[in-house]
Amino acid sequence: MNTETLPITTNNHPSEEKPVIVIEHVYKSFGTNEVLKDFSMKVEKGENVVVLGRSGVGKSVLIKCIIGLMKADKGDIVVLDKDINGLDHEEMDKMRARVGFLFQSNALYDSMTVRKNLEFPLRRHWIETTREDMDAMVHEALENVGLAHTVDMMPEELSGGMKKRIALARTLILKPEIILYDEPTTGLDPVTGKEISMLIMDVQKKYHTSSIIISHDMHCVKLTASKIVLLMDGKSYCTGTYDELSRSDDPAVKQFFE
Repeated sequence: MNTETLPITTNNHPSEEKPVIVIEHVYKSFGTNEVLKDFSMKVEKGENVVVLGRSGVGKSVLIKCIIGLMKADKGDIVVLDKDINGLDHEEMDKMRARVGFLFQSNALYDSMTVRKNLEFPLRRHWIETTREDMDAMVHEALENVGLAHTVDMMPEELSGGMKKRIALARTLILKPEIILYDEPTTGLDPVTGKEISMLIMDVQKKYHTSSIIISHDMHCVKLTASKIVLLMDGKSYCTGTYDELSRSDDPAVKQFFE
């Protein structure tokens, strides 16, 4: 099958607004290992776009390039109308305040309480606020993930699912316009994974965020995806909704839905 015509490219959120993320002809290699090869995709405002692919194909590399943790070898990445490749250190910091990143490992600071973990991005980005306002922001973020009672706990006291929720609360505290989720359900049992997937949807509805979700968990994909971009051989192999791709006759696509 000609993959260039497979399958239908859809936009479930038609709008005259510019896409919040535009990635065009991006390449990234590590030595002789070509991870991204002419990869392109767009994220419209309010979309949850799942980047689907096997482990090790470059999904996490992609979102690290988007947030500037890695630099693409070639190609254009425009986020919120800003060319990532053209930003200096200060401008990149300002951008990161508008783009939340939920790490696969959660990246909580073990030596800090939950409260201190959530306060960290506020201090990191030099946001001026009173003690009372900061307490209110921490409380709101924890309420959003259903864990207000954990505010004075240490990460070691939390379960895997609770750590994921706290990491998401820390991301939400800056009210980001975009959230990048790196394998949000990896390592979680099916019930907790479903809870995290539903939480991602709750966040989208409450804050009207746009998101890229890196995943190969098909339960998470089905629950969260406005559309799916299949990353294969370093390229955007095809794009479509869950239902569209699940009906594909292409063996390369079908393997994810069987």
